[in-house]
Amino acid sequence: MTFKEALAILPQYILPHHTLSKMMSYFTHSENRFIKTLGITQVIKHYGVNMAESIEEDISAFKSFNHFFTRELKPGLRPVTTEPNAIACPADGVISQAGIITGGNIFQAKGKSFTATDLLGGSSERAVPFKNGVFSTIYLAPKDYHRMHMPLTGTLREMVHVPGRLFSVNTVTANNVPGLFARNERVVAIFDTAAGPMALVMVGAIFVSSVETVWHGVVTPPSVTTVQSWQYHDSPVTLNQGEEMGRFNMGSTIIILFGENKAQWRNGLGDGETVRLGEKIGMVIV
Repeated sequence: MTFKEALAILPQYILPHHTLSKMMSYFTHSENRFIKTLGITQVIKHYGVNMAESIEEDISAFKSFNHFFTRELKPGLRPVTTEPNAIACPADGVISQAGIITGGNIFQAKGKSFTATDLLGGSSERAVPFKNGVFSTIYLAPKDYHRMHMPLTGTLREMVHVPGRLFSVNTVTANNVPGLFARNERVVAIFDTAAGPMALVMVGAIFVSSVETVWHGVVTPPSVTTVQSWQYHDSPVTLNQGEEMGRFNMGSTIIILFGENKAQWRNGLGDGETVRLGEKIGMVIV
């Protein structure tokens, strides 16, 4: 770790993560015209947000900064792959890592990894279907579209809310904080698909503790102290490939897991590649 990296990382260990996120939530949901306009204009300018892609281009029409941040895209702007057995990208973003879950371990960065068991809330039974499978980690920057969509058609089996810290999830932090994605607060959704079980893990981050799904609404906040789980066997929820399944109220990371010999990523998919919602990122193994 360089001195510059240490200055960025070490304070995060002592920061009151959830308190800061509550303060940010107040700001992002404020409907005060000055506050929302200041936040929106600064993010557009600093990150180069392409408002021409938004279904609503007039920033004065957004009720709050969060309304802007979770904006809809214009219809047809992100066509979903129609190739048979293709796995569609669930979000706009950048691939942090993509590869094989080796013996239950998921590679993070620079020799660091975490276990699928820890990522999925500490249940080895929940992690078993993904042993020696494949994973892909997608980072959503502040300029990106912040709704997540289904990589494959699937029927929801279980949702899990896992408490944790709220470290940043940028590249510097991922390179230096051990087990980052299995330490941060997250929401796990496990679906039954044509490729067997598929886990979509929405990882929170500093200022980004709010995650919601289309079937539940806001899952977090409130934050909790123990793992919570919801089963859907008696009230199945089926979502089609490309259909919206959730959103981040501020940007973060989504991790996709498939089981062994069930799916494979397309050639060359890897660290640093920019991806777009709906494009083909892999194939179901048939």
